[in-house]
Amino acid sequence: LGLQTKHAVQESREIIAKQLNCKAEEIIFTSGGTESINLAIKGVALKKGKGHIITSKIEHPAVLETCKYLERKGFTVTYLEVNKFGLISLKDLERAIKSNTILISIMYANNEIGTIEPIKEIGRIAKKNKILFHTDACQSYTKTNIDVKKQNLSLVTLNAHKIHGPKGVGALFIRENV
Repeated sequence: LGLQTKHAVQESREIIAKQLNCKAEEIIFTSGGTESINLAIKGVALKKGKGHIITSKIEHPAVLETCKYLERKGFTVTYLEVNKFGLISLKDLERAIKSNTILISIMYANNEIGTIEPIKEIGRIAKKNKILFHTDACQSYTKTNIDVKKQNLSLVTLNAHKIHGPKGVGALFIRENV
């Protein structure tokens, strides 16, 4: 039974990796979206030890609460405003970048209003400034084309129950060398 389970987990990892255009080894499984978000954001922050994070004011509470926690630990966070459609301004994003910015975390698709952020453009800005980019793609996975290479994604949060899978299962893409 253990070998069957191991095979099923590896097969699932390969399916997700193919959909995201990444290596199977870059996918880890978690207990859900919240754990994946915490692992992504806290993992980057605690590895760097200090720095600045950029996110938006309409992120999932798992992102917002994690950022508030990190602020109490000495990190600085910029919370970008959004327009009436729920979109961040790319100009505001670029203006928010500081020399010590370590992470940009912007939701792929908003779970309440359905806004899809300009992920490819955000990824381009992150890459140009050598900043890691995390996106919470729990709402958009299987509904949009996520390509971690073309969109320059460093970390991607997924969960199973949003795609009719079991509750208590999530995944996190972590780009090799992040």
